[in-house]
Amino acid sequence: MSEARFAGIGMTSARTRERLIQRLIEQGIKNSEVLERIRSVPRHIFIDEALASRAYEDTALPIGFGQTISQPFMVAYMTEVLLEAGPLYNVLEIGTGCGYQSAVLSGLVSNIHTIERIESLFIAAKRRLKEMGVQNISFRHGDGYEGWRAKGPYNGIIVTAAPVEVPPTLLSQLAMGGRLIMPVGVDGAQQLILYTRNEQGLQDKILGPAAFVPLQAGVL
Repeated sequence: MSEARFAGIGMTSARTRERLIQRLIEQGIKNSEVLERIRSVPRHIFIDEALASRAYEDTALPIGFGQTISQPFMVAYMTEVLLEAGPLYNVLEIGTGCGYQSAVLSGLVSNIHTIERIESLFIAAKRRLKEMGVQNISFRHGDGYEGWRAKGPYNGIIVTAAPVEVPPTLLSQLAMGGRLIMPVGVDGAQQLILYTRNEQGLQDKILGPAAFVPLQAGVL
């Protein structure tokens, strides 16, 4: 992948990215490391070239198969919340999609294990991230509801699609002191929820409304 494509031109240029960063700051994103990752990760390479001019708008965009690349604010916010309690060493991501959230996380945590149920997206994301030189991500084509027990427990879990209820299997793979952030609920009535595990058990905190594609079981 060429350096020129990474850098972007016109509507994918550094100036356009900087406008996005200012918008995120205005919306309350404070973590400077998260902001720098959003600034430096070339979002336009994760979407179809026909949509590249919209890559740095603060909106979700289609990536095929009924899936989307998440809104930059939501990527930044979920990442910021996940990191609030300190550095993360072992993170599970459910819903690789195009790989954008994975790329943002890769510069902020030690190890990422990411699962995608749609094989075509899985293959494309894995190739794209390898071309970017990302080396701290392991990939799995599988059912996100099952998690990835062999790589756990995790001190961070991030889910980028919404189940109707939180999967107990994912909660069981959360380490002591770990944090799980995910949207939960039916379409039109989702809430972003943070789960934490401590000596008292599992605690949950509703962070606000969300709008994600449904979390589906099985593989394609």
